[in-house]
Amino acid sequence: MATDIQDTAHAVEAAAVMKLLPARPRLLALGEPTHGEDTLLDLRNELFRQLVEQEGYRAIAIESDCVMGLVVDDYVTSGTGTLDEVMEHGFSHDWGTSAANRELVRWIRTYNKGRPASERLRFAGFDGPLEITGAASPRQALTALHGYLAARVDADLLPCTTEALDRLLGADDRWTNPAAMMDPAQSVGQSAEARELRLLADDLVALLDERTPHLITATSRDDWDRARLYGRTATGLLRYHFWMADTSPGRMTRLVGLRDQMMADNLLAVAGRGPALVHAHNGHLQRNKSTMRMGDLPLEWWSAGAIVSAHLGEEYAFLATALGTIRHQGVDTPPPDTFEGLLYALPEDRYVMDVPRLATALGDTRPVPRVSPWFGYSPLDPAHLAAHDGIVFVKDVPRS
Repeated sequence: MATDIQDTAHAVEAAAVMKLLPARPRLLALGEPTHGEDTLLDLRNELFRQLVEQEGYRAIAIESDCVMGLVVDDYVTSGTGTLDEVMEHGFSHDWGTSAANRELVRWIRTYNKGRPASERLRFAGFDGPLEITGAASPRQALTALHGYLAARVDADLLPCTTEALDRLLGADDRWTNPAAMMDPAQSVGQSAEARELRLLADDLVALLDERTPHLITATSRDDWDRARLYGRTATGLLRYHFWMADTSPGRMTRLVGLRDQMMADNLLAVAGRGPALVHAHNGHLQRNKSTMRMGDLPLEWWSAGAIVSAHLGEEYAFLATALGTIRHQGVDTPPPDTFEGLLYALPEDRYVMDVPRLATALGDTRPVPRVSPWFGYSPLDPAHLAAHDGIVFVKDVPRS
């Protein structure tokens, strides 16, 4: 059987990946089962370069704050700021400290120099301004959206003034209080001010959509796209804060689901600009439902990938990544009866697997789920293999 499995393995190259797919997808999603390993990000970078040079891809979107990502996009497209400033202010989750992310930004900027705007590569973060301990204030997104509209439409069409927004928002630390994640009573998300802000944000987004023909002509499609991002972010954050203040049993399920919904909305916007590589945790990109336990509470929700796949069909493709070892995190050689163990027995260091042919090679063999000794690594569930368009396997991940 090992020989049959090996026959389904190909080099992790753009040409090999495209042969696995029925057509070039608008969004090609590459997942990772753990964060913080530059080996996986280096692989992502090389695949992205090949997709750009060989397949005409024009953007990359990663699991980072969508508003902070605008700093990176400004730098790679027009040289705004310095590389050091961009790495410090353009990424969330400490992704800016990664050498591989720095190399990605440097390469895109170098590629774009001297090219016309229509040929430049774009960068996007597609996560919301969210952290495990809470969510950002909606101030930045809401005031940016209001400012864009206030400069271009009659004042009497706006639902409020800048001063009214500032009064309703209050101090930002009311919104970012980390205690609110575990104690709904600490959240301001269902206060009278927050409820009014949700209505105002909805009116501002509606006005933006209503005035689309004028706004694109008066500014540019890029400026209008950015305003729409601010609108999605403002309404998403206010919705998220509302559910942080909720006390029902569905509170946490709604919160994790809302995060992936915000991700999906941003990815659909990226898809509208042409073919892009997407990179995030497998759990955010898979087609099947995501699950986790928070204490004794089981959570189940649809991932961003599942939502986007439902919208785009074959124009969304997902490559999950599986790993053999991460020895510096205590993840040693996988047992031979697991899916990762079967792949670890192959001679290559990394490859992409043809899933339908792999299923045929496995025959009646049913790999058992791998149990990770480290919470930061999520093994692939063998029961979900058929929902993947391909599987990238990396044999050993050394310390970054």
